[in-house]
Amino acid sequence: MVTLTRPDGTRPEDLNLSRRGLTLAITGGYALAAWSAQAAPIRTDDAGLWTGMVGIKAPDREIPAFVARPSKAGKHPCVVLVSEIFGLHEYIRDTARRLAKAGYVVVAPDFFVRAGDPSTMTDFPAILKIVATATDAQVAGDVGAALAWLKAQPFADAKRVAITGYCWGGAVTWEAVARFPEFKAGVAWYGRLTSGMAADPDNKNPLDLAGELKAPVLGLYAEKDSGIPLTDVEKMKAALKAAGKTDSDIVVYPDAQHGFHADYRPSYKQDAAEDGWARMLAFFKRHGV
Repeated sequence: MVTLTRPDGTRPEDLNLSRRGLTLAITGGYALAAWSAQAAPIRTDDAGLWTGMVGIKAPDREIPAFVARPSKAGKHPCVVLVSEIFGLHEYIRDTARRLAKAGYVVVAPDFFVRAGDPSTMTDFPAILKIVATATDAQVAGDVGAALAWLKAQPFADAKRVAITGYCWGGAVTWEAVARFPEFKAGVAWYGRLTSGMAADPDNKNPLDLAGELKAPVLGLYAEKDSGIPLTDVEKMKAALKAAGKTDSDIVVYPDAQHGFHADYRPSYKQDAAEDGWARMLAFFKRHGV
């Protein structure tokens, strides 16, 4: 079993997977470094959906992205989905399918493709090295590429776009809403608020950008997150209040750990995950997405 309560993933000492557990993770397409041998992840079918990989044009190169969308005709609201540090593994693809079942065109870029595929790795320091290559400038370029791709699709209502992300992607969500006026709303799942992983001195933290949010953000956090202290959450709440961002909010789930939505981890907490999901969809609707 893996213990995963940290905002950035598993430490090497947390890994104690059986061969069977590793086989299940590999064959299922889940991140090896975070898979729980006791996991029973949600599996969403693709009935009524179109799903697959596409190429989107980032500033420096084409990058792959997973897309899930309703197959019925018409223009649909959109969501940019930002992964954890483990990239586009099955949990993120399934989350995209869940959102597509709710009526959204979902695009999930591979932010780490330039440096490797962290989902196939168990060497945590090596995973962090990959993640650290994704600077603010690169991530912003990739998010912009996802928005441009959506604008070019006949099935996408690019005037109604939200963003959501988990762990590393939660921090990106805060930052993207501060940088892109195209987003009507964002939902950040337990994303760091202060210290980051990249060494680039030009990178900013969500707390630095609270006053620059161009749309409302809902933050979903855990009381027992060992990597994101409640003091950081309170600082973010205070920064939002000071900036007059009254449409943004943060919810803290009692007794929950980091990764409480990730149903392939031991940190999964069903009641918090389901409540957060319902709050996310309602937040999107409330703000026109």
